[in-house]
Amino acid sequence: MTDFLNQGGYAFFVWGAYGMTFALLAAEVIALMFSRRTLLARLERLVRGRAQAAGQPE
Repeated sequence: MTDFLNQGGYAFFVWGAYGMTFALLAAEVIALMFSRRTLLARLERLVRGRAQAAGQPE
């Protein structure tokens, strides 16, 4: 088990690369969630605005 964790003397680089990859993937997922929320709010405002312009109830 120790040999696996040491990664042949390159443990800092190997585990650092894994950590950076997972951190960036998590940041991407969070950014996409915020972008989705913003996009849905914009679309909702657009639909409401068009409905009001056409004189239709929401």
